[in-house]
Amino acid sequence: MKNKKLIELSLEELWQLFPIVLTAHQDCWENWYNEEAELLKEELPYIQRISHIGSTAIKGIWAKPIIDILMEVPREEKLDNLKDAIERCGYLCMAENESRIDFNKGYTLQGFAERVFHLHLCYEGDNDELYFRDYLQANIAIAKEYERLKLDLWKQYEHDRNTYTFSKGDFIKQYTQKGKLLFTSKYDNKR
Repeated sequence: MKNKKLIELSLEELWQLFPIVLTAHQDCWENWYNEEAELLKEELPYIQRISHIGSTAIKGIWAKPIIDILMEVPREEKLDNLKDAIERCGYLCMAENESRIDFNKGYTLQGFAERVFHLHLCYEGDNDELYFRDYLQANIAIAKEYERLKLDLWKQYEHDRNTYTFSKGDFIKQYTQKGKLLFTSKYDNKR
């Protein structure tokens, strides 16, 4: 692994180098998000909306110490044309299709940096994550259920991020739908 670049590592090597780690909520996560959002806004002035998503955006629950950012851009923008600007901010493109591009920052060959980010670039209105986040923020008992689910899955899938994520899917889908019922007027969900 020493002579390889991150992009050259196999999925198994990446999972060993970057295991799932959960930690109690840290107040600094909100500041890290705000600082990173300002950097991205400077480089990408055409951002429609930028949002802190994922468990680090939900106070009081354990989370992977990775700041998830959802960045929505107008539909007339070509996502692929934005990659260079995002990469200039220190991100590495990890996955892409015609409607989304995912980037990581803070992954090194020595493991995680102090600050780690996942940036999800998408078109405006492709924002189910906002409904899930808002539902959990408004319902601490459900947020705690989600925390318990993640803690139960953590050690079992510590080196298998795909199965860990898949195993949370039904829970996330259920409460995203409930969030849409409550918060439809808050977000313009054009699809």
